[in-house]
Amino acid sequence: MDRSVAEVMRGVVDRLSPKYGTGEAKAMGRIIFENMKGWSAVDLAIKANEPMTDFMAAKIDGVVDRLLNDEPIQYIFGVADFYGMKLKVTADTLIPRPETAELVDIIVKENQRKDLRVLDLGTGSGCIAIALARNLPFADVTAVDISGKALDVARENASALHSRVSFVQGDILKLADDGVRSGEGNFDVIVSNPPYIADSERSGMEKNVLEHEPASALFVPDDNPLEFYDAILKFAVLFLADGGRVYFEINPRYVREMVSLCRTYGFDDVDEMRDSYGKLRFLRAMRPG
Repeated sequence: MDRSVAEVMRGVVDRLSPKYGTGEAKAMGRIIFENMKGWSAVDLAIKANEPMTDFMAAKIDGVVDRLLNDEPIQYIFGVADFYGMKLKVTADTLIPRPETAELVDIIVKENQRKDLRVLDLGTGSGCIAIALARNLPFADVTAVDISGKALDVARENASALHSRVSFVQGDILKLADDGVRSGEGNFDVIVSNPPYIADSERSGMEKNVLEHEPASALFVPDDNPLEFYDAILKFAVLFLADGGRVYFEINPRYVREMVSLCRTYGFDDVDEMRDSYGKLRFLRAMRPG
């Protein structure tokens, strides 16, 4: 006998709650119905007593099985919510985090001058670059990633969201060699959320991250955890405009070292900023000018 929509939803929450908690389980249930039925939360309430076919209930159970096996829901459906956008994500791109959206918000609030030249290094799905292109007035945005597959996803996202972003394949560690130049003037904003998790931190991470998200976009060696930041700052010295700003998402455990590194490259105006969880997650450095 077909179960009602409410019964199927209740079964989803009951199965997922022990692993994810009730609140997260309910949120996942809503995402499942949104993607598989096209229903909003209101639709779920209105249709609660309607019967659901055994076929659809089985498909939903299959998604729950994958979630219980630590597969991220964003990869299951190939979609992630970020800064008011729906972005395509694949196993070649990181899943955009809420903390990264906070970094975008900081940049948008602090840079409302028109026609800024913006560079996003390590763009992945294109989340930062596209959000900035949509929210900074008439910005000229360039985004770089070493992965051609990630850039394919980013280009698809930019096209779907009607955002003008120039994409370049390049290695952050070899920026000067990969054709990433300032072109018509220097950049006003350089932003990056590069790999910053030390290899020794792997043991404390969730399986859904370790087993599914691209390790090359996450981890750095313990003996050189700031290698990407060092390369970016070296590039910024040459191609950041006077008065321009560099914005980083950072590993809280290396805040002091990051501030010191910025000052080594001549950035005296350096500020650490906390995320909504109270962690020192962001850093802004301004070039004198």
